[in-house]
Amino acid sequence: MTTTETDRPQTGDGTDGPDTHDHGFELTRRRRWPFVVGGAVVVAAAAAAIVVPRLGGAASPNEIAGATLYVATAEGNAREQALVEYVAEEIAPDYGITVAFKGLADSNTINRAVNDGEVAATVYQHELWLSQVLEANPGFEETAATPVFRWGFGLWSARWDSVEEIPDGATISLYSDPANEAQGLWVLERAGLITLDPSVDKWTATQDDIVENPKDLEFVLLDFGAQSRALPDLDGAVGYTEYYVAAKIPVEQQIFAPPAPDEFAGQLTVGTRWIDEPNIQSLIEAFQDPRVQEYLATDPEVQGVLLPLDAE
Repeated sequence: MTTTETDRPQTGDGTDGPDTHDHGFELTRRRRWPFVVGGAVVVAAAAAAIVVPRLGGAASPNEIAGATLYVATAEGNAREQALVEYVAEEIAPDYGITVAFKGLADSNTINRAVNDGEVAATVYQHELWLSQVLEANPGFEETAATPVFRWGFGLWSARWDSVEEIPDGATISLYSDPANEAQGLWVLERAGLITLDPSVDKWTATQDDIVENPKDLEFVLLDFGAQSRALPDLDGAVGYTEYYVAAKIPVEQQIFAPPAPDEFAGQLTVGTRWIDEPNIQSLIEAFQDPRVQEYLATDPEVQGVLLPLDAE
């Protein structure tokens, strides 16, 4: 098995949607499991450059009755924005709160804004990623309050119509961040293309944990936008549906897509210090409303990209 790690090209190919802002950040220690969700991040050393101001002694809107509660994701993440706006328009009024969407530049900005109470929550990260955000940023206090959706994530190919057609020696792309590389390996194992060491936690698995690779697959690591653009030159790639949709790649080229496991469910993440505030409790209840899951299952704006929690 040969592994090739490419340079990480910048996203932003001019298409609409999430390709202009990737899913996260990287830490300097490659195998400490930095997670990529929502834009490039540097760790605590970048705090001085954050564009969202600290609250200081001011009260957070989280504490003020009737205040607008902003739910943030990365700028350009159209499907997550649509979800937040649906909750704001159709559900939040039933819980006595006012909700609005806010797009922010990158992951570190979003998480600092949640920690500081500048925004009430974010919906773009899963629990495993959040744990690494907190490890990388001492002093951040955030809680994954409730799962909301699953991201579409699967094996794509412009050359082959099924997993069985993938040939010996095929080149398969995984994402270049460890978290999503691990999820990609999980998909390939589910597809029967590789076997991972059963003693290893699948959510921290690396290519070193592959114990069987019967087709002698070769792997190339690419960033989010770069992977979808490179698909014609690959035998396959494992990635998020949203990036392929944004790149206008036919969904028929997704040849295998098992439901994402619970560990990779998108969470409503809130600042821990405000979790008991009435505003935040009402916000959590709004995102737990059954209409959210119905919306994810039926609305064409998000269907197939953001999946309901019970997706099979």
